[in-house]
Amino acid sequence: MVSVDSLTYEQLAKVFDHAILKPEQTTKDVIIGCELAKKYNVKSVCVKPCDVKQASDLLQGTDVLVGTVISFPHGNSPTSAKVAEALQTVEDGAIELDVVLNIGHLKSGLVDECQQEIKTVIDACHAKNPKVIFKIIFENAYLTKDEIVQACKLSVAAGAHFVKTSTGFASSGATLEDIALMRASVPDHIEVKASGGIKTLDQVVDLMNHGATRCGSSSTDKIIDEFKQRRGL
Repeated sequence: MVSVDSLTYEQLAKVFDHAILKPEQTTKDVIIGCELAKKYNVKSVCVKPCDVKQASDLLQGTDVLVGTVISFPHGNSPTSAKVAEALQTVEDGAIELDVVLNIGHLKSGLVDECQQEIKTVIDACHAKNPKVIFKIIFENAYLTKDEIVQACKLSVAAGAHFVKTSTGFASSGATLEDIALMRASVPDHIEVKASGGIKTLDQVVDLMNHGATRCGSSSTDKIIDEFKQRRGL
């Protein structure tokens, strides 16, 4: 079991993908967010596709990774558009891509089509850079438990590295129940990312204890500062 007392600073910091994804956030906000990411030495920033080049330049020479989102937040783009967007972000410097599943198609029972679409995006990007990491966003607020399990299995079969709960823009985000279900529905080598409404240290610890290995949050600094205060660092 993970606890606040058992975590090191680095272990906690490297759980975070610092999110800079709100529609109103500006290029200045990207600068502020990347400076925050460097200061706290988090795992990555997750920026809008149009901001990947800027974030890559700002984080050059650091060990903070650049991530982005594809077909965000609804997953409704056709496969060709998802491929084009993903390839452009890789060209601009993204190394982690959070791809939104086609939610409506999954709920229509088009499981094979959803799997093939994700595989097509992954294969196209890996032809350019085999090191790119893929996290598939489900948007669990819209899915049944059976659909979450289906989404886990098709993501693994398509070659994804992570399964992810949500975009943060639906009616609800990460829940402990969903994290536990996703962890139980993928092999050990597949990681689970929690996202949506993550604002406190205790919440992060609970999510980790239910199987999350990464957390997407725009409250990164507040959570890590809370950790430092409670640990007397």
